[in-house]
Amino acid sequence: MGTITASSERQDTARGRPAATTCFAVAGMGGAWYAVAMSDTSNHAPDPVRAARNKAFVLYEGTRTPHRSCGICLAETFGLGTRPYQSLRRGGLDGQGECGAIKAGELVLGEILGDPDPAGGVTAALGAAMARYREHWRRRLAGQVGESLVCNDLTAPLGEFHGEARRHFCTRLASQAAAAVAETLVEAGVGVVIEPPVLDAPLPEAPPGR
Repeated sequence: MGTITASSERQDTARGRPAATTCFAVAGMGGAWYAVAMSDTSNHAPDPVRAARNKAFVLYEGTRTPHRSCGICLAETFGLGTRPYQSLRRGGLDGQGECGAIKAGELVLGEILGDPDPAGGVTAALGAAMARYREHWRRRLAGQVGESLVCNDLTAPLGEFHGEARRHFCTRLASQAAAAVAETLVEAGVGVVIEPPVLDAPLPEAPPGR
């Protein structure tokens, strides 16, 4: 399970140094490291949306690394502790709850943009991000996800739950949910840096997607 530590650093831009940053350094799982940095993104930084989509695709697909369930896949993509996300597997474990990948995206946004004070109110950044996230995943999954987000409703038309059709569907869904989270964070001014996992085989890109 990853651990998150926060640090703030103010630097003098007048002297040619970087602007003030707040960085969440995340110790990742399996020897890999990820970081979610609250700062201005560099013009030379990799595309975080594509990186998140590709990372989630590989983690869920499970051919070059052990398979992660939908909720854990999203948490690990963004370098967050995975334990509570286990309950999102297969829509709350029995298929009667909402899609674990989409729900996990909401929780990731809450972890990054929410108020750390348990008595605090909803931050403006989180409120705006939740609305934008829904818009992004709806657009990315148009024609794949209808009005119902219940896991059983989404997967029943695909036949056997452990079959290839369902697995491919959920792999795409998880990867696009991760991309929607990254897209939302970038719009919120959060710099997102996602390093790929350490794998024996080269890391492939997910199939082309929006």
